[in-house]
Amino acid sequence: MNSKPRLLVLFIAAFVATRAFCQDPSKNPNSYEALAERAKNKDQTLDFRQLRLAYADSKSPRPDTDPNKKAMIAALNAKHFAAAIKNAHIVLAANYADMDAHFVEFVAHRELHESEASELHKFVLQGLLNSITDSGDGKTPETAYVVIDVHEEYVVLRSMGIGMPKSQSYVHKDGHAFDALTCIDPETKAEKVIYFNVDIPAKHGL
Repeated sequence: MNSKPRLLVLFIAAFVATRAFCQDPSKNPNSYEALAERAKNKDQTLDFRQLRLAYADSKSPRPDTDPNKKAMIAALNAKHFAAAIKNAHIVLAANYADMDAHFVEFVAHRELHESEASELHKFVLQGLLNSITDSGDGKTPETAYVVIDVHEEYVVLRSMGIGMPKSQSYVHKDGHAFDALTCIDPETKAEKVIYFNVDIPAKHGL
Protein backbone atom coordinates (compact mmCIF):
# COMPACT_ATOMS: atom_id res chain seq x y z
CA MET A 1 0.00 0.00 0.00
CA ASN A 2 1.28 3.43 -0.90
CA SER A 3 2.42 5.16 2.30
CA LYS A 4 0.98 8.53 1.33
CA PRO A 5 -2.68 7.42 1.08
CA ARG A 6 -2.27 5.51 4.36
CA LEU A 7 -0.90 8.58 6.11
CA LEU A 8 -3.77 10.62 4.68
CA VAL A 9 -6.32 8.14 6.06
CA LEU A 10 -4.69 8.23 9.49
CA PHE A 11 -4.60 12.03 9.46
CA ILE A 12 -8.30 12.25 8.54
CA ALA A 13 -9.22 9.73 11.24
CA ALA A 14 -7.24 11.68 13.84
CA PHE A 15 -8.82 14.93 12.73
CA VAL A 16 -12.33 13.50 12.98
CA ALA A 17 -11.62 12.06 16.42
CA THR A 18 -10.14 15.33 17.65
CA ARG A 19 -13.06 17.33 16.31
CA ALA A 20 -15.57 14.99 17.96
CA PHE A 21 -13.62 15.27 21.22
CA CYS A 22 -13.77 19.06 21.10
CA GLN A 23 -17.45 19.13 20.19
CA ASP A 24 -18.42 16.74 22.99
CA PRO A 25 -16.99 18.06 26.28
CA SER A 26 -18.19 14.95 28.13
CA LYS A 27 -15.45 12.99 26.35
CA ASN A 28 -12.83 15.17 28.02
CA PRO A 29 -12.24 13.67 31.51
CA ASN A 30 -11.29 17.11 32.85
CA SER A 31 -14.36 18.89 31.49
CA TYR A 32 -17.03 20.28 33.78
CA GLU A 33 -19.57 17.86 32.30
CA ALA A 34 -17.39 14.80 32.94
CA LEU A 35 -16.49 15.90 36.48
CA ALA A 36 -20.13 16.65 37.30
CA GLU A 37 -21.05 13.16 36.11
CA ARG A 38 -18.46 11.69 38.48
CA ALA A 39 -19.98 13.69 41.33
CA LYS A 40 -23.44 12.34 40.45
CA ASN A 41 -21.98 8.85 40.65
CA LYS A 42 -20.52 9.61 44.10
CA ASP A 43 -16.94 9.15 42.94
CA GLN A 44 -14.86 9.17 46.12
CA THR A 45 -11.71 10.12 44.18
CA LEU A 46 -13.20 13.27 42.65
CA ASP A 47 -11.31 16.53 43.17
CA PHE A 48 -14.14 18.93 43.98
CA ARG A 49 -11.88 21.95 43.57
CA GLN A 50 -11.29 20.80 40.01
CA LEU A 51 -15.06 20.53 39.50
CA ARG A 52 -15.62 24.08 40.72
CA LEU A 53 -12.80 25.49 38.61
CA ALA A 54 -14.03 23.56 35.56
CA TYR A 55 -17.49 25.07 35.99
CA ALA A 56 -16.01 28.58 36.23
CA ASP A 57 -14.04 28.00 33.02
CA SER A 58 -16.77 26.16 31.13
CA LYS A 59 -18.78 27.50 28.24
CA SER A 60 -21.93 25.75 29.46
CA PRO A 61 -25.18 27.73 29.15
CA ARG A 62 -25.91 29.71 32.31
CA PRO A 63 -29.63 30.31 32.51
CA ASP A 64 -31.06 32.57 35.20
CA THR A 65 -31.96 30.19 38.03
CA ASP A 66 -32.45 32.85 40.72
CA PRO A 67 -36.25 32.34 40.72
CA ASN A 68 -35.71 28.61 41.25
CA LYS A 69 -33.22 29.26 44.05
CA LYS A 70 -35.74 31.45 45.85
CA ALA A 71 -38.50 28.91 45.23
CA MET A 72 -36.46 25.96 46.53
CA ILE A 73 -35.58 27.78 49.77
CA ALA A 74 -39.17 28.92 50.29
CA ALA A 75 -40.46 25.40 49.62
CA LEU A 76 -37.94 23.85 52.00
CA ASN A 77 -38.85 26.29 54.76
CA ALA A 78 -42.54 25.52 54.17
CA LYS A 79 -41.75 21.78 54.26
CA HIS A 80 -42.96 21.37 50.68
CA PHE A 81 -40.14 18.95 50.01
CA ALA A 82 -41.15 17.73 46.56
CA ALA A 83 -41.33 21.32 45.29
CA ALA A 84 -37.98 22.09 46.91
CA ILE A 85 -36.37 19.14 45.12
CA LYS A 86 -37.97 20.06 41.78
CA ASN A 87 -36.51 23.57 41.88
CA ALA A 88 -33.15 22.40 43.19
CA HIS A 89 -32.95 19.98 40.24
CA ILE A 90 -33.28 22.94 37.87
CA VAL A 91 -30.50 24.82 39.65
CA LEU A 92 -28.18 21.82 39.61
CA ALA A 93 -28.88 21.14 35.94
CA ALA A 94 -27.36 24.56 35.27
CA ASN A 95 -24.60 24.38 37.90
CA TYR A 96 -23.80 21.13 39.70
CA ALA A 97 -21.37 23.05 41.92
CA ASP A 98 -24.17 25.07 43.55
CA MET A 99 -23.93 24.28 47.26
CA ASP A 100 -27.28 25.78 48.22
CA ALA A 101 -29.12 23.44 45.85
CA HIS A 102 -27.24 20.42 47.20
CA PHE A 103 -28.13 21.47 50.74
CA VAL A 104 -31.82 21.76 49.82
CA GLU A 105 -31.80 18.33 48.17
CA PHE A 106 -29.91 16.78 51.09
CA VAL A 107 -32.47 18.02 53.63
CA ALA A 108 -35.58 17.48 51.47
CA HIS A 109 -34.66 13.91 50.54
CA ARG A 110 -33.76 13.19 54.16
CA GLU A 111 -37.16 14.40 55.32
CA LEU A 112 -38.83 12.21 52.69
CA HIS A 113 -36.77 9.24 53.96
CA GLU A 114 -34.99 8.94 50.62
CA SER A 115 -31.65 8.11 52.16
CA GLU A 116 -29.68 7.28 49.00
CA ALA A 117 -30.46 10.62 47.32
CA SER A 118 -29.94 12.49 50.59
CA GLU A 119 -26.51 10.93 51.13
CA LEU A 120 -25.46 11.74 47.56
CA HIS A 121 -26.17 15.45 47.97
CA LYS A 122 -24.58 15.49 51.42
CA PHE A 123 -21.46 13.93 49.90
CA VAL A 124 -21.28 16.50 47.10
CA LEU A 125 -22.06 19.43 49.41
CA GLN A 126 -19.32 18.44 51.86
CA GLY A 127 -16.84 17.87 49.04
CA LEU A 128 -17.52 21.28 47.53
CA LEU A 129 -17.31 23.05 50.88
CA ASN A 130 -14.11 21.24 51.90
CA SER A 131 -12.49 22.20 48.61
CA ILE A 132 -12.87 25.85 49.66
CA THR A 133 -11.91 25.56 53.32
CA ASP A 134 -8.90 23.39 52.41
CA SER A 135 -7.59 26.17 50.14
CA GLY A 136 -6.52 28.38 53.08
CA ASP A 137 -7.56 29.61 56.51
CA GLY A 138 -8.92 33.04 55.54
CA LYS A 139 -6.79 34.84 58.11
CA THR A 140 -4.58 36.76 55.69
CA PRO A 141 -4.59 37.64 51.98
CA GLU A 142 -1.79 35.10 51.51
CA THR A 143 -3.92 32.33 53.04
CA ALA A 144 -7.30 33.48 51.72
CA TYR A 145 -10.04 31.02 50.83
CA VAL A 146 -10.22 30.66 47.05
CA VAL A 147 -13.77 31.03 45.68
CA ILE A 148 -15.18 30.84 42.15
CA ASP A 149 -18.04 33.24 42.84
CA VAL A 150 -18.94 35.71 45.55
CA HIS A 151 -21.88 33.64 46.80
CA GLU A 152 -19.46 30.93 47.93
CA GLU A 153 -18.16 33.42 50.50
CA TYR A 154 -21.53 33.49 52.23
CA VAL A 155 -21.87 29.71 52.13
CA VAL A 156 -18.53 29.44 53.93
CA LEU A 157 -19.61 32.01 56.52
CA ARG A 158 -22.85 30.11 57.17
CA SER A 159 -20.90 26.88 57.61
CA MET A 160 -18.93 28.66 60.37
CA GLY A 161 -22.09 29.86 62.07
CA ILE A 162 -21.37 33.44 61.02
CA GLY A 163 -24.16 35.71 59.84
CA MET A 164 -23.89 38.59 57.42
CA PRO A 165 -20.58 40.47 57.67
CA LYS A 166 -20.49 43.87 59.36
CA SER A 167 -18.54 45.33 56.48
CA GLN A 168 -16.72 44.37 53.32
CA SER A 169 -13.77 45.85 51.48
CA TYR A 170 -12.01 45.07 48.21
CA VAL A 171 -8.26 44.61 48.53
CA HIS A 172 -5.51 44.31 45.93
CA LYS A 173 -2.18 42.80 46.93
CA ASP A 174 0.67 41.30 44.90
CA GLY A 175 -1.43 41.24 41.75
CA HIS A 176 -4.37 39.44 43.36
CA ALA A 177 -7.87 40.57 44.37
CA PHE A 178 -9.48 39.84 47.73
CA ASP A 179 -12.73 40.41 49.55
CA ALA A 180 -12.00 41.29 53.18
CA LEU A 181 -15.10 40.60 55.26
CA THR A 182 -15.31 41.94 58.81
CA CYS A 183 -17.39 39.47 60.83
CA ILE A 184 -18.33 38.69 64.40
CA ASP A 185 -16.82 35.47 65.71
CA PRO A 186 -19.76 33.38 67.02
CA GLU A 187 -17.67 32.03 69.92
CA THR A 188 -15.64 35.02 71.11
CA LYS A 189 -18.06 37.71 69.87
CA ALA A 190 -15.00 39.64 68.74
CA GLU A 191 -14.56 41.14 65.30
CA LYS A 192 -12.34 39.34 62.84
CA VAL A 193 -11.52 39.74 59.17
CA ILE A 194 -11.90 36.81 56.78
CA TYR A 195 -10.17 37.00 53.40
CA PHE A 196 -11.39 35.46 50.16
CA ASN A 197 -9.35 35.35 46.98
CA VAL A 198 -11.68 36.61 44.21
CA ASP A 199 -9.35 36.36 41.22
CA ILE A 200 -11.69 33.86 39.54
CA PRO A 201 -14.93 35.84 40.03
CA ALA A 202 -13.12 38.95 38.81
CA LYS A 203 -11.94 37.08 35.70
CA HIS A 204 -15.29 35.50 34.82
CA GLY A 205 -17.71 38.05 36.24
CA LEU A 206 -19.27 35.46 38.57
